Amino acid sequence: MSVEARPSLWRVPAVQRLVGVTLLGFVGFAATLAALPWWAVRGGATVAQAGLVTTAMLTATVLTQTVVPALVARVGSARSLALGLVALGAPSPLLLLSSDLLPLLAVNAVRGTGFAVLTVVGSTLTWTFAPPGRHGETAGIYGLAIGLSGVVVVPASVAVAQQVGFWPVALVATLPVLAVPSALRMARDEEARGAETRDERASDGPGVGDAGRSRGPRAPRQARAVLTVLVPSLVLLSVTLAGSGVVTFLPIERPDGLVAPAALLLFGATGAVSRWRAGALADRVGTRLLLPATAVETALGVAGVGAGLLSGGPGMVLAAAALAGAGHGAVQNLTLVQAFARVEPADTPTASAVWNLCFDGGTAVGAVAVGAAAAALADPAAGDGASGIAAALLLCAVLVLVMAPVGLRTAPARPGAV
Repeated sequence: MSVEARPSLWRVPAVQRLVGVTLLGFVGFAATLAALPWWAVRGGATVAQAGLVTTAMLTATVLTQTVVPALVARVGSARSLALGLVALGAPSPLLLLSSDLLPLLAVNAVRGTGFAVLTVVGSTLTWTFAPPGRHGETAGIYGLAIGLSGVVVVPASVAVAQQVGFWPVALVATLPVLAVPSALRMARDEEARGAETRDERASDGPGVGDAGRSRGPRAPRQARAVLTVLVPSLVLLSVTLAGSGVVTFLPIERPDGLVAPAALLLFGATGAVSRWRAGALADRVGTRLLLPATAVETALGVAGVGAGLLSGGPGMVLAAAALAGAGHGAVQNLTLVQAFARVEPADTPTASAVWNLCFDGGTAVGAVAVGAAAAALADPAAGDGASGIAAALLLCAVLVLVMAPVGLRTAPARPGAV
């Protein structure tokens, strides 16, 4: 008996355009993720204040994400995405005007509004463009594009800023604007996929098509969707909080040499690959056991990074960063797939907003909370901040371990979902 080979998703034009837009958009975001806190410290900010530039951006992101579903309903996904790309990329050159903390906070907050639209609409389109039974794989490709944008850009931006200056970083951060034409062309892809979906539902017979339409009043339905998606998204929040601590404070604690850029490269590379492959694996075996296992993997890696910083051994830092990145990437994919699988198709923008709120909320909180914890836990006798950062990262690992069992209770609510 022959098995029909499934066509490669990489050859689907809509997926290709989504990957291109995602790469340019997230390159612009990743360029400043680790380099901008360093730039703020150069401008006079303390280590505890450095994470505020990331927090300002992601606070604006989180606040904006709450209204993105309404924006999409009014102007459509493609126009919303184009507006978000402009807001993310166009203000970036203003970061060069001053390295003082307050101007950096203001500019990054504006960029955060655009990033909000990119994250919510981009992840929603993975579900829209996914062929039946391949939602995890499509989300994995989307995650790979995000991971690839950071795997080189995050560590390279730190190295370039430290060795050349911050101006090349600000220039790269404008790249999202170049993705606007492709984003607008994706409107036709969305319309075509919608027509295919309607035809598939019609061929399935009466009643099946109701799955894609709203059921009952919109507000109560959205409230139910939020509660349904919140459980797996809380696991994501704990993991992204820990990952944010690693990304933000490695360059500050290891400002010289190549340890920090190499560790960030490994963190991003293993995260990109695991986020990609976890999706295809989830399509076959489900997510119930994979999610807690990869959360534990993240916790062990984050704790190892802290231990490596305390001991001064670069080998442990590099190995632990690779392990943390692998878990971090897999949890992102698995929780996104679960979020969409637990709601009706009409509620995917709401599910995407909740997932992204937890993702970016965890990143924002981690950037400032780890710094505050490090300052409080630092050993004055040590004479440096390594002891405080190590202790703060260990606390992050404990938080992830506490949240890991929640993954066992996040099986999809809809029969037949991943």
